[in-house]
Amino acid sequence: MANTIDVSGKIIQALADYLKRDAAAIKPTHHLRDDLGLDSMAVIEMLYRIEEVFNLQIPDQDLVGLTTVGHVIAYVEGRIAPAPAKAAVKKPAAKRSTKSKKA
Repeated sequence: MANTIDVSGKIIQALADYLKRDAAAIKPTHHLRDDLGLDSMAVIEMLYRIEEVFNLQIPDQDLVGLTTVGHVIAYVEGRIAPAPAKAAVKKPAAKRSTKSKKA
């Protein structure tokens, strides 16, 4: 399972490759549009690459909240994290009738 460093590093590296910048210059606080200069189409292309890297799909309704590098990292970490195990709920065993049936 990918850890936080792997996720953030892969996302920042993908952005750096796309923008042809040094990955060290990209910070989680950077806004995708305002700081990195991505337009709407570039944001969609970038998120498509991230979908491919992490083998997941980002629903359209989730795109609105992905405005900074940190938001993208947190979103991907949340999507690839293992689901919390549900406590096993045991059902009580059905009681058998002790009365014998009369014919």
